[in-house]
Amino acid sequence: MNAGSQNWPSPPSFTTRARPYKLAPVCIHTHARCTALDLGLHDSVILVTGGGAGIGQAISRACLDEGATVVVVSRASDNVKNFLAEMLNSRRKCDFVEAHLADPSQCEHAVDYVRRTYGRLLGLVNNAGANDGVGLASGSPDRFVESLQQNLVHYYAMAHYALPMLKAAHGSIVNISSKVALTGQGGTSAYAAAKGAQLALTREWAAELAPHNVRANAVLPAEVMTPLYQRWIATRPNPQQALDEIAHRIPLGHRFTEPAEIAAMTVFLLSPTQSAHTTGQCIVVDGGYTHLDRALT
Repeated sequence: MNAGSQNWPSPPSFTTRARPYKLAPVCIHTHARCTALDLGLHDSVILVTGGGAGIGQAISRACLDEGATVVVVSRASDNVKNFLAEMLNSRRKCDFVEAHLADPSQCEHAVDYVRRTYGRLLGLVNNAGANDGVGLASGSPDRFVESLQQNLVHYYAMAHYALPMLKAAHGSIVNISSKVALTGQGGTSAYAAAKGAQLALTREWAAELAPHNVRANAVLPAEVMTPLYQRWIATRPNPQQALDEIAHRIPLGHRFTEPAEIAAMTVFLLSPTQSAHTTGQCIVVDGGYTHLDRALT
């Protein structure tokens, strides 16, 4: 029997204090063709910090694939230049603002550029940052504060300056954090502090901005193969052995997470149609690396 051909009863209606709702009919198709979800990002403007390399580049590509205009805000590294050249050659709607994000005035300039050029902003992805190894014993108070400027303060600055446009659009903020916020790592106090604070800010902004229909969520990667990760692994005595050992500890598939998998979660959380009622969430995309029992590996 084809369940999709059944005559289903009309769905019930109910009312909340805010607005009436009507449940959509449920149809079950045992052999239905899969169709792509409409994420509602077509012709929107999304700002991605660090959006020209690594995870940020994957997020930019995913947003572009959904028909959004992406504004990358970052330094002009070789990786970023190569990405921008590729987007230009393929006529993708990708813009660029060069900025040193540790300087709040440059964050303000980047957001003002978006306002003057496009007049709107649906989504902000705070992504830029790096684990700089400022530990408790190996660092210093000055280096700790400098690291917070590099990894945390611009998350606040970008959201602060973008807020009027985000409120006008009923938009979304996605903060890219790290499993280090939950687990620690050792020898990286400043980075752990920044990543933990990003989760606290995600929940705080979700609470503060709910009356304005602006959502805030976070995505936490763990082991993701990026150019930055490749440079770090190259410093190990035996890089291939180190990679194999790390991959073996990841329960799901014993493999690294792909940047595109982080991007897929990010664009879903940006979506005003498919995740419109998701806010204050800190979602770990890591193949079970953070939360599952190590006995599984």
